[in-house]
Amino acid sequence: MTERVLVTGADGFIGSHLTETLVEAGYAVRAMVFYNALGSWGWLEQSPESIKREIDVVLGDVRDPHGMRTAMTGCDAVLHLAALIGIPFSYCSPDAYVETNIRGTLNLLQVARDLGVRRVVHTSTSEVYGTAQFVPISEDHPQIGQSPYAATKIGADQLALSFHAAFDLPVTIVRPFNTYGPRQSARAVIPSVVSQIASGRTVVELGSVEPTRDFTYVTDTVGGFLAALTADRCLGEVINLGCGFDISIEDVTYLIASLMNAEIEIRVDPHRVRPKASEVERLVADTRKASDLLGWKPSLGGSDGFCQGLKKTIEWFTNPSNLAYYKPDIYAL
Repeated sequence: MTERVLVTGADGFIGSHLTETLVEAGYAVRAMVFYNALGSWGWLEQSPESIKREIDVVLGDVRDPHGMRTAMTGCDAVLHLAALIGIPFSYCSPDAYVETNIRGTLNLLQVARDLGVRRVVHTSTSEVYGTAQFVPISEDHPQIGQSPYAATKIGADQLALSFHAAFDLPVTIVRPFNTYGPRQSARAVIPSVVSQIASGRTVVELGSVEPTRDFTYVTDTVGGFLAALTADRCLGEVINLGCGFDISIEDVTYLIASLMNAEIEIRVDPHRVRPKASEVERLVADTRKASDLLGWKPSLGGSDGFCQGLKKTIEWFTNPSNLAYYKPDIYAL
């Protein structure tokens, strides 16, 4: 019998890629997308028709426990990606992050427990670590919420682990480090830089350029989710998905410009700079646990792999039909 998997946040950047890959791998996929009056499936609208025909799309909202039960009924497993993720917007609307990231996760866990699903894969974020106290960052690094977003993800992670401890809910937490690639929101640095350059700008506006990040190409992150769905030894575990290679925002920007054959100048826009104590200065993953428990490692790791991933990302963003989705002249929260 084909296993039926629910993906929450299937309309988003990682969720849409994950949904497509699950269909290609032979799963029956129910895709939960955020309800909207247009009936839009988000980035799943870009999926090939052969994929879209196979997806059971449900419009809903993780903040609604009744809707969560409806979406999860009949599913064997759930991959939980639905969340508010923009860090700057979390300074403006922290209540919305509590309701979506914490309350929404609680709703999902309660329903998963009631329905007896085989596996819950919950999505964390490297932002929960705050600025690295040691590198590479292993899963036992202290968790410090330096933004309301990070704080709500810490809360959601702890709820998921508590349901495993208290009720033996089969939970695995995957913790991606700065996923990038086609379809990513312009609130993230790589799409922001690429779209600004692709639109003809020679002055690229950024926030802080000194922090370093461990960038992971989206297909590698998706591979980690698929491994977590079936691995035998990962229940109750938190697992980093990263490359173990970090690079500064400034260096990323000039590397992108070089790959796009562009001469640029960086201008720091004060509106894009996080409050000083809220900026996470360095993130770089220890990936040994992912290798041990999931048999996972990134295919586009290290500096060479990062360049390959950037080329793929640039190729997608510079397609005029894709670039049209973005507003390079407007700062995206």
